[in-house]
Amino acid sequence: MSQVEWDMDEEADEKPFNMKHMRRMLQYLVPYRRLMTGVVVIVLINMLLSLSEPIILAYIIDIGISEGNIAAIHILGAALLGIKLVSWLFSFMHTRWINFTGQRILFDLRQQLFNHLQSLSFRFFDGRPAGKIMSRITNDTNAIGELINGGLITMVMETTHLLGIVIILFWMDWQLALLSFIMLPLLYVIVAKLRPKIEGSWSRSRSTMSAINGNLNETIQGIRVIQAFSRQRVNNEKFNGINTRNKQAFMRAITLESTVYPLVEMIGMIGTCIVVWFGAVRVLEGAITLGFIMAFINYLWRFWGPLSALSKVYSQLLSAMASAERIFEVLDTAPEVKNSSRARELPSIRGDVSFEGVSFRYEENKPNVLHDVSFHVKAGQRVALVGPTGAGKSTIVNLLMRFYEATEGAVRIDGIDVKDVTLESLRKQMGIVLQDSFIFAGTIEQNMRYGNEEATEEQLRNAAESVRLDRVVAQLSHGYQTELEERGSKLSVGQRQLLTFGRVLLSDPRILILDEATSSVDTETEQHIQEALQTLLAGRTAFIIAHRLSTIKDADLILVVEDGRIAEQGSHEMLMKHGGIYANLVLTQLSMQESVILQSSHS
Repeated sequence: MSQVEWDMDEEADEKPFNMKHMRRMLQYLVPYRRLMTGVVVIVLINMLLSLSEPIILAYIIDIGISEGNIAAIHILGAALLGIKLVSWLFSFMHTRWINFTGQRILFDLRQQLFNHLQSLSFRFFDGRPAGKIMSRITNDTNAIGELINGGLITMVMETTHLLGIVIILFWMDWQLALLSFIMLPLLYVIVAKLRPKIEGSWSRSRSTMSAINGNLNETIQGIRVIQAFSRQRVNNEKFNGINTRNKQAFMRAITLESTVYPLVEMIGMIGTCIVVWFGAVRVLEGAITLGFIMAFINYLWRFWGPLSALSKVYSQLLSAMASAERIFEVLDTAPEVKNSSRARELPSIRGDVSFEGVSFRYEENKPNVLHDVSFHVKAGQRVALVGPTGAGKSTIVNLLMRFYEATEGAVRIDGIDVKDVTLESLRKQMGIVLQDSFIFAGTIEQNMRYGNEEATEEQLRNAAESVRLDRVVAQLSHGYQTELEERGSKLSVGQRQLLTFGRVLLSDPRILILDEATSSVDTETEQHIQEALQTLLAGRTAFIIAHRLSTIKDADLILVVEDGRIAEQGSHEMLMKHGGIYANLVLTQLSMQESVILQSSHS
């Protein structure tokens, strides 16, 4: 599913009832079927106890009050009190069990979705907004959990309650029952006409609220750029427009809702008035008793509650269908890169790497990003990948780490095709440092140990010293136990990059990939890292994507990538003598550096 399709699908708040999705949702109840059976039994018993109350009140009026029978009043009153106490106990048990089951179902669903997301290939996340994916774990799982947890029980409870009331009303007096239901067709027409408008209004309100959150998030993330370009007034006008649409949508929903429910109550009251009118006449005629008509009216009042509850459950059901479709679409997405049935553990590698006629495209029916790429890197060599942006440099290292599968050809490490080994054993012996260093919330030590939790304290400190991270830690009051916030916001860009260097070096990879890894550090820091890497990269194979000449020229092999092909390869001296693409890149960079130096000296 493409990004556009995802965005369109996300807008749907409700979907038609789908039995396949329903059965699949009910599967999450299977581990708790005994507990849910107990809940249903309790609900049904509670419903029977509740339905007995008007009858007891009728007897209190007719036998106790009308006939002056004090003993009957005491006995029936005590029975009514006992029913209330038992109902309270059952309601407590029902609420506790339902919430326990609901939270367990939500836990299982979220855990399954989270685990599956971590197994999906990079292609799934390419172009899909993180907010949309997060919505599946939060909002959509909640919608399904609420339906399975409360909606289904409410449906059972209110349906049986409704049927019980209808049976009792017709058993008591079928003529009065028919009179009391005379307003139902009008009620159906009003609800059928207005409820879709109410739900549509609330849907627009939620949609505009999402737009407010998105705009607010964008503003907070880009506050430096906003203030730098003095865009506050323009942004205020934009937010004012979104905020106004949200207010209008909310007020329309409230206006419709405040109109329909008084109408429903009015229709119910008209039906009750009809029953009171004809019932009063029959009481005066002696055909029925006062207690009888009071019980009948009590049941009639109880009739409207389940109808309202069931209409809400129906809306909840349709909403859950939309959420189920979105969640199951994610769960049904199989990882494109996964262990094959014949996959085996990759033994300890030397680091010999070869690409044999490798071609690759990100999507079917799209042009290839790489075309027949072939090269061989000996174990322990340092390889530099150079070329313009979009040439395919990062794609090459992504295929090496098997983040994507090669469309054609083979990627081999020590002569073993990477498709024939398990992903964990492959990536465990490789390390990568990206241009955008990602730091997790936690301490510096926890971030360092991310790839090697078993590392000793000495190994950790040696790795930190090797990349000059120890100097950063020495300036912090809590040292390696300093808590870092989301994305390491307490550290500068250069410091975060040093931490990622320390992290990958502590994991002791046999193949190390540096993807523009030194572009965010200053020249002095880069020099320290280069000195450290001379020792640390000894015996390791290293792939370095960089633009700085200082990072490239010492490489054993330079691969010049252009339009998805290896245009040139060789050492720095060899390629400079060749006078091709690489030589032009180097000369251009040197002339730019000289220009900067001259400008600095004149200023």
